[in-house]
Amino acid sequence: MSNPAPGFAAHPDHAISLHPSTALVRVSLYDQPVAESRRTVILRESGYPDVHYLPRDDVDMERLTASDHATYCPFKGEASYWDIRVSDGAAEKAAWSYEAPFDEVAALKGCIAFYADRANVDIVDEG
Repeated sequence: MSNPAPGFAAHPDHAISLHPSTALVRVSLYDQPVAESRRTVILRESGYPDVHYLPRDDVDMERLTASDHATYCPFKGEASYWDIRVSDGAAEKAAWSYEAPFDEVAALKGCIAFYADRANVDIVDEG
C-alpha cells in the first residue's frame, strides 16, 4: 500500500467496509434534484450509520460549490466539503468527499456523500 490509513494501527478493532449498491438514491434540496444514482458505494463504519457515496457523474456538480472547510479522519483521509445551492436556497457544508482517500477506502475516490439532515437523501428502492 502506498497510502495506508494510520488509524487502523492505533485502533485495530475499528471496522470500515465498502459495498457497491444498485439501490436508487436521490438527493434533493427544496424539492430540486441534486443527484440520483444506482451506482453508489455504501460505507459501513463502526459506530456510525451507513452512508451512500454517489459517483460525481451522477451529481449535478453545477449545484455544488467547494467550501474551504476540511476535516481529517485517520481511517479515510482528508474530507473536502461542498455547499449546495438551488434557486430556492442553500445548504452549507451539506456534502463531502475524500479527494485522496487512504488505500483501505480507495473506492470513495470520485464520490460524494450528503448529510441527510442538510439535504433530502432518499433511498427510493433497494435495487
